[in-house]
Amino acid sequence: MFDFRQLAAAAFGFAALLMAPAAFASAELAKSKNCVACHHPERKMIGPAYKAVAERYGKDDSAIKVLSEKVVKGGGGSWGQSPMPPQPTVSPAEAETLVKWILSNQ
Repeated sequence: MFDFRQLAAAAFGFAALLMAPAAFASAELAKSKNCVACHHPERKMIGPAYKAVAERYGKDDSAIKVLSEKVVKGGGGSWGQSPMPPQPTVSPAEAETLVKWILSNQ
């Protein structure tokens, strides 16, 4: 006999996986793209902490586009002397995912 409770439990589990926060996926993406060599969630390293970036740019409507471009192309001057080097292994879509995740760390 078919047990609808098992089906419902499986469907719920699958839906939970689909709706899992992007934070975990983006943290893994940040590690895989070596962002963690220069950035930390809460403290300054070579570059600013993710939290500091979120505090500075979290309410700026243009921040996702500007910061995503800075991730891919590099930039400098916003956080002191250390420039952000270009990240050619990060696609524009990945950069946008990372920036959205960072800005959610307020």
